Amino acid sequence: MGARVALPTIRAVTDPAAPAPTPEGVAHPRTIRSFVRRAGRTTTGQARALEDLGPRFVAPYRAEPLDFAAAFGREAPTILEIGFGMGDATAHIAALMPDTNFLCCEVHEPGVGALLKRVGEQQLQNIRIVAHDAVEVLRHMVPEASLAGVHIFFPDPWHKLRHNKRRLVQPPLVALLASRLRPGGYVHCATDWEPYAQQMLEVLGAEPALRNTADGFAPRPHYRPETKFERRGLRLGHGVWDVVFTRR
Repeated sequence: MGARVALPTIRAVTDPAAPAPTPEGVAHPRTIRSFVRRAGRTTTGQARALEDLGPRFVAPYRAEPLDFAAAFGREAPTILEIGFGMGDATAHIAALMPDTNFLCCEVHEPGVGALLKRVGEQQLQNIRIVAHDAVEVLRHMVPEASLAGVHIFFPDPWHKLRHNKRRLVQPPLVALLASRLRPGGYVHCATDWEPYAQQMLEVLGAEPALRNTADGFAPRPHYRPETKFERRGLRLGHGVWDVVFTRR
């Protein structure tokens, strides 16, 4: 067995309570982080996956550019996923796109363990996990113009108006994402909260380096699976909105 991988029990959303960052010339009054603290229980199966598969599939955070070819053992297009929850969609997409590498950020230990468990069960080879704040990963580990795509699925919507500033998809992050995308690379966001969907559309639309692939919201791309939660919401008349922009 490999060494136990120790991870904090925190999950991908945002944390406004820290001093301001300075991402590549973008000023912002508060640091955007991709997580808040959250309690959670790691199951026996998840803990075993962390111990057995963590040393191979969890890449340590380092404040230096990550060599994708070395990390994945091959040259292939790389997609970054921010906040994969329990990894259901991530594993589905990775299995559907075996010729693509997936660099996945999530700091919630049960989620990391759950995705590693799926990696083992499905014998997935194209996933690497960085159990660290995705914004710092983007700033320090992801080289400029290196990503084929970015997935941000169902981030915390922060429903109350006074909390909207805590949302992850804001101009500083979008500018940072755009700088890490290669020409033709894409950003795909999805949410089931319409006001956040509108904000995503506006913020991504205001970034000059990006262009919308649709006239407004995009049809759900074939690779993003429809979750049980999503199907239930659609039956109840709730919507789900996809926003897909590409790098000019």
